Amino acid sequence: MQKCWPSAGTGASVCGSVSSSWASPASLWFAGRGTGQAKALAVFSFNKTDLFHRNQNHDASFWMRSQHFHTSVARLKKRALPEPPPRELDLLRYDMKDFLKSPRPALYLGFSGLVPFVSPTLFMAVTESYYPELAYAQLAYAASIISFLGGARWGFALPESSPAKPDWINLANSVVPSLLAWVAMLMSDSIVPAATMVIMGLGISLHYDLSLLPTYPSWFKALRAILTTVAFFSLLGTLIMNGSYPEKSIFRD
Repeated sequence: MQKCWPSAGTGASVCGSVSSSWASPASLWFAGRGTGQAKALAVFSFNKTDLFHRNQNHDASFWMRSQHFHTSVARLKKRALPEPPPRELDLLRYDMKDFLKSPRPALYLGFSGLVPFVSPTLFMAVTESYYPELAYAQLAYAASIISFLGGARWGFALPESSPAKPDWINLANSVVPSLLAWVAMLMSDSIVPAATMVIMGLGISLHYDLSLLPTYPSWFKALRAILTTVAFFSLLGTLIMNGSYPEKSIFRD
């Protein structure tokens, strides 16, 4: 009977005859009677059987050593470290290159929207007077802009094809600027805390647009950064006018 055993070390098969390997000495003697080869046949049978066992043990030990070596290599393999997310300043630096690629309507409407921010501060700086009516108008316009920015985030996350999901993070954070605008209007009797609240709302809204929704177009993020910076310095100038110039009223009694 012929049998074959697979060899794990070489991928080949080791075959041998069981009957020839385990033949009895008597049959070997009759097979070689008269020829003087009985002893040689018996020795050959023993050597062949011993060689078979040695090959089998060698293959098993080689397979175990190979498996152990492979396992050790797999355990010692270093995993690639995840790349850190890009910071906001890095994103803004690369997005500024696409500022001139902004659509014309976005550029015209965006810079036109800076007029209510800049004009009250410039008027008070030229006249060297602080007008509460102009400061309140600037504050109310800033509060409406903050609410508009939060609503734009809702509109970006709601479509099914949008890369931003309408989850708790995107939708809840878009409500925060409008709440800050509402609180600022409640404190409108005092320009300092109200303007400070509006400035915080503008900064938080810009942070959300750059970090939570990085899938915004590059030109939009660059435009948002420029408009927010101009609005910030306009409100800061109004606060400086409040403490530096005398207060006057536009509408005289």
